[in-house]
Amino acid sequence: AGVYRRYRFPSFSTTLHVLHNPPPDGDLPGSEGKTTPEWQRLAFDELLAQQLSMRKHYARRRSVNAPQCKPSRQLVSALLKSLPFALTLAQQKVAVEIERDLTQPHPMQRLLQGDVGSGKTVVAALAAAQAIDSGYQAALMAPTEILADQHFRKIAAWMEPLGVKVAWLTGSLKKKDKAAATALVESGQAQLVIGTHALIQDSVSFAKLGLVIVDEQHRFGVGQRLTLRNKGSNGKTPHQLMMSATPIPRTLAMTYYADLEVSVIDELPPGRSPIVTRAIDQNRRDEVIERVHAAALEGRQVYWVCPLIEESEALQLQTATDTHAMLAEALPDMRVGLVHGRLKSAEKQDVMDAFTANEVQVLVATTVIEVGVDVPNASLMVIEHAERFGLSQLHQLRGRVGRGSAASVCLLLYQSPLGQVAKQRLMTMRETTDGFEIARRDLEIRGPGEFLGARQSGQAMLRFADLETDQWLVEQARDVAHSLIHDALDDVVEAHLARWLGGREEFLKV
Repeated sequence: AGVYRRYRFPSFSTTLHVLHNPPPDGDLPGSEGKTTPEWQRLAFDELLAQQLSMRKHYARRRSVNAPQCKPSRQLVSALLKSLPFALTLAQQKVAVEIERDLTQPHPMQRLLQGDVGSGKTVVAALAAAQAIDSGYQAALMAPTEILADQHFRKIAAWMEPLGVKVAWLTGSLKKKDKAAATALVESGQAQLVIGTHALIQDSVSFAKLGLVIVDEQHRFGVGQRLTLRNKGSNGKTPHQLMMSATPIPRTLAMTYYADLEVSVIDELPPGRSPIVTRAIDQNRRDEVIERVHAAALEGRQVYWVCPLIEESEALQLQTATDTHAMLAEALPDMRVGLVHGRLKSAEKQDVMDAFTANEVQVLVATTVIEVGVDVPNASLMVIEHAERFGLSQLHQLRGRVGRGSAASVCLLLYQSPLGQVAKQRLMTMRETTDGFEIARRDLEIRGPGEFLGARQSGQAMLRFADLETDQWLVEQARDVAHSLIHDALDDVVEAHLARWLGGREEFLKV
């Protein structure tokens, strides 16, 4: 009650009475905008429940046993010595934070944020090396086979020369190969396992899983991440490192991610070229094709991304096929490749390999290349119907270029007339390449409900609080939650959670 007096909130019964029976001389604009003391009381209570449940979960996690991975550093040192590049200061700082977490007797739950191309993979490899050094297995799960394959090739090239057995496990493996990989994982011979959702199938069991790494964590449901975590043995819960190239603005981090530690890689490796972004009307497509031709003649490679057609996968495929035919005809002296979601994994891989080897100069693609593809020679990106993509997706796609030393360009083709939101998005893309600034503006444009849709958190979205307008309430709720738990007022905490969450807390475990 003292808390409510301090913030001048009405009592709960008064709040309900006034909201259900608004006085004739009441504050109508305030009621509609949900800024009256009664609405603020509800928003505060809801945020407090969320903060309390997150903090309870955080405390519960610290009472669970995890494998302690002592930093003997033999493998870690060997890996660092063998790398053909030095870590940036930001990578070093984050690697130290993760190393410290892995030595603890309770499970790490850390979110590693880094902009596209900031070097998260090598930090994950160092964490895996620490777990392997301590006699445990590490598993890395990625949302698509293309991304998982990229990780496998890169990390295996670093680790296998140092004597680490790296296994590959995805849904598209032949039955015999899958059985062989599963046996290696189960016996413990495979020290590092890289793959897709196949890692969480019931048939896969680990001998001694110490660390789970989930890449592009927002692409997985909570249940999927939990399933992999539950594959620990001897009553120990593995450490978990989640990676994301989609930065989370501060207000969201304080609410929906309050139970996680967050590390940020906030600098790009040296030698990366800046990307110039331009928005161009579809009517000028011929000029764009000319630009593509010129780039290819100079020995540079080009991505041409086809529009997102959410209503129809068949239509999207047709568009990609038509675009491929059009470019092949317009550029007879170039090899034009095509990659889309309907191709079998092996076919996709063949096209990607040909592009990586510069046997294909222009790659027409649907959004399967959105994350993780790394071809330093590609320096021109064309995105068709850019107005159909969200900001985060546009930023991810643009991040496929600018990975080498050549100046890179991203051309956003759009169809006039543009709506207000599409205009804001394209303007943001032209003005900045900073992922954190893009995430902040994305939150501004879309609001937190949609921005967070991909956390698939099993928690209901906030019904009364608005993270944009109620930021001050988030901070108050956080402070009050800290005091209630610090002062061990368990009865008050449980009563508040029962009223607001009614047992919907199990999904906060991930």
